[in-house]
Amino acid sequence: MNNADILIIGVGATGLMAANILAKAGKKVIVLEARDRCGGRIHTINQGAFFKDTELGAEFIHGDLPVTLNLLKEAGITYQPAYGEMWHYKNGRFDNDGGVIEGWGLLEEKLKTIDKDLSINDFLDKEFVGDEYSDLKNSVRQFAAGYDSADPDKGSTFALRNEWLSEDEDAQYRVKGGYGKIVDYLEETIKNAGGNIFLNSIVKEIQWLPGNIKAVTNNGTVYEAAQLVIALPLGVLQAGKDQLGAIAFNPPIPEKIDAINKMGFGAIIKVLLEFDEPFWTDKQTEALAGKSLENMSFLLSEEEIRTWWTQAPELSPVITGWLGGPAAAAKKDVPDEDILRQSLQSLSNIFKRDIEELKAKLVASRIVNWTNDPFTRGSYAYDTVSASAFREILEKPVANTLFFAGEYLYEGAAMGTVEAALTSGEEVAKKIIGWPST
Repeated sequence: MNNADILIIGVGATGLMAANILAKAGKKVIVLEARDRCGGRIHTINQGAFFKDTELGAEFIHGDLPVTLNLLKEAGITYQPAYGEMWHYKNGRFDNDGGVIEGWGLLEEKLKTIDKDLSINDFLDKEFVGDEYSDLKNSVRQFAAGYDSADPDKGSTFALRNEWLSEDEDAQYRVKGGYGKIVDYLEETIKNAGGNIFLNSIVKEIQWLPGNIKAVTNNGTVYEAAQLVIALPLGVLQAGKDQLGAIAFNPPIPEKIDAINKMGFGAIIKVLLEFDEPFWTDKQTEALAGKSLENMSFLLSEEEIRTWWTQAPELSPVITGWLGGPAAAAKKDVPDEDILRQSLQSLSNIFKRDIEELKAKLVASRIVNWTNDPFTRGSYAYDTVSASAFREILEKPVANTLFFAGEYLYEGAAMGTVEAALTSGEEVAKKIIGWPST
């Protein structure tokens, strides 16, 4: 029972997709997962009366993404548009004028002319000298940290350029019923094809020779196979040897580990708050903003918890807070109750509501500190300088025996998404089977 053709470590979107293809191709597959559930950074919850089909992790489909949408079609899972107005709250006032920052055109011109990659901060400090650019530089840093969950001291300016200058304003969607439906579908198809998934199995050591793998778990169980797919989050692969979830390779694979440690993995904290009503749509807020916020999707601010979004276009009493990059990393060990207090204070400051009033209206809350989760240790990958070279190293299997896969190996417009994770899982499976890549 502990022997297979292929072992897969990690049953997030990447591991699920790889196992699905390999098992359906007739391979005997065993998947080992440290958690007590499948899905990894996909986690849809339903807590009875509260948080119906609520996403603790991945939430949006960022555009017309082929692998994701094809999988949804195959599974018969529907999805729906996620749209609404973008609002900003700054200096005590609301606006939804697009948040155009003075100097944005110059920024785009500078991005087009650079021929050597730099960190985002080095680029900004080199090209924008003077106090008149402080707002522009802060906006770029906040975007890199908030959207890409990146550290501007490490993040690649080339990657930022590719992201911004190729922006095509694709529509966004949500999976009806939550991303967890994809997880359930893939889990079922794997099992139906003869694959085995073992939860609560924390792998601590990989003993390997060409064509021979032994994965040893923390309780001493050994699983054997001819090939191994390592589909763990980059943050777990970067963990120190004595940290929970860290894996030792015997013999060592120093070139791979060095490449892993030079790649970027962001920090994120997600805050889910459900109130007795969506107070941000009431007349008091309308008077404050000068316009109804009933169609508000995103709200950007300078508060402790900076970014908020609603379930627009659906009118829901759930609002989601988001803190990314170095600001989230700094709160890695902050207790959940303190994060909750900071979140309510941020909303209190924005909407001019007494914090005690908000506490009274709050019916459910959930703080999701992915950076403090030992089996994730962060959010998703971002490009550091020379990241493409590191990806090239990691995409090459070791002796046709060890294969790395994950959203951090994806190189395209949908980096850091479920699409990236699914694509990597599909590609590694095709590589093992010998099918041509798409």
